[in-house]
This record gives sequence, structure tokens and C-alpha cells, in this order.
Amino acid sequence: MTSSAIDLDPHSPAYYRRVGPHTYLPTLHAQGAWQSHEQHMGPVSGLILHEVEEYLASRPTAASDLQIVRISYDILGLIPALPSHISVEMIRPGRTIELVQATMTIAGRPAVLARAWLLSRQDTIEVAGGQPDPLPEPESWDVWHGTDVWRGGYISSLKIRVGPGAGPGRVKAWLRTDKTLVEDERPSDLARFVGLVDTANGIAVRVPPSSWMFPNTDLSIHLYRLPQGQWVGLDTHVIFGRDGVGLTSSTLFDESGPIGRAEQILTVRRL
Repeated sequence: MTSSAIDLDPHSPAYYRRVGPHTYLPTLHAQGAWQSHEQHMGPVSGLILHEVEEYLASRPTAASDLQIVRISYDILGLIPALPSHISVEMIRPGRTIELVQATMTIAGRPAVLARAWLLSRQDTIEVAGGQPDPLPEPESWDVWHGTDVWRGGYISSLKIRVGPGAGPGRVKAWLRTDKTLVEDERPSDLARFVGLVDTANGIAVRVPPSSWMFPNTDLSIHLYRLPQGQWVGLDTHVIFGRDGVGLTSSTLFDESGPIGRAEQILTVRRL
């Protein structure tokens, strides 16, 4: 699919507009950073999770005591900025453990596959521990202008603050957006949070994207607590190997403290 497939709406207050029961049209705010005619994986991942949560809530036997603890995405190639259909199915039903699968299809081609594990809630306060320290509050860090490094509507939609000591492949940062995920809808804090996590690979850059490509082919998020609030905190470390492969690893935070981890495998190529 080539770049002039559709005109992306720059005026919407959201990343997507629903145009069918399970179909969404991206706006300019969902535009990718590598190509002008692609969607950024950030809002894509949040949108898919939004559909997963709607599916779970619609089931007659929906289990209210189950929580999403891991969601992994496999990116099957460039994600065209075109109407995107999401289908969801139950892979492993259960009372205390479930596995759900979602597929985003664009122009008749699967573009992203996702799987979400759900586990039951239990009272484990007595044995809780091992979490890293919280990050300092967002306003205490300097503003970082992502558009100095990246192009695209998604990057322009973000407010980013970076902590002291940042360097190639290493950063602590807070980010948020004033855009909602879907026009006239109220996605959960989790869907909103997940919709920003993929940004980690673009903040902690090791080399200029004008000289090297390093897009991720997956995103895997593990959560031991559900997020709250508007800010997404990242403590990110990027490694490039010697054979064209990299890894972006992030500890995830909300304003109350750590909530989990994210990993992204990278294909590293000289431009």
C-alpha cells in the first residue's frame, strides 16, 4: 500500500474514529515515525487492547475478578494508515486463567497479532515486594521535544519529560497525551497506558534514525499492577547486538510507582 492511500484527519481529538462495530479509521495523530503512510504501533497497541476489553466485557459469563497481566503483539510488517478491523476470540477460557487472541486486519491482510493473558485477583499484600523505587514526579524533569528526532503525527501528539543522565540507549522519561484513544469513547486507563508504551524505543535512541533503522517487530508487556492516571513512566535501556538485532527493555511506572515491564525486539539496519 502506498503513501497516498487516505488523508489523515489532523483535527480530531483522538487517535481513531470508529467507522464500524469493530473497524477504526486512524487520524493524523496515529501516524507512524518511519513512514508517513503507516500507523505507529503505540496507538495500535492501545486500540487492540480496547477491543479486547470490550470483548471481555460483552461475554455473558464475563469474570469480573480476572485481570489482564500480559499482552504481547507481533507486528507482521508495515501497518498501513487505513481502516483497521479487529477481531477477538477466546483461546483458553477458565475461571482463574484465560487467554484471548486479537487480530488487526487491514486491506484484507493481518497486520498485528496480539495475545492477552488474564489471571484471577488474589489478596497477596502479605507477601508483596521486590518492586523498584518510584520515579520522581513528571514536572521535575525537563521537556523533551520528540519532533527534533522523529517525524509523524503520533510523536507530535505527545508531551515528554526526560530525567537527568540520559544518553544513547539509556533514558528515564515520563510521557502523556491530551488525545483520547477513540473519538467519543472512554477507553480504560490500561488501554490508554498501553497505547503509549511502544514509544520507549523512540525515546532511548542509540543512533540517529536518519542513519539507521531500528523498528521493533514485537511488543510484550507484563503487568503486576494495573496503571492509573495520565502519565506513563519509562526506565529504558536499549542494546544493539552485532548481527542486526537489538532489544529495548523498560520498567514501567505510573505516578504511584512501578507496575511492570516491556520488551521490544528490534531489527537494526543501516539506511
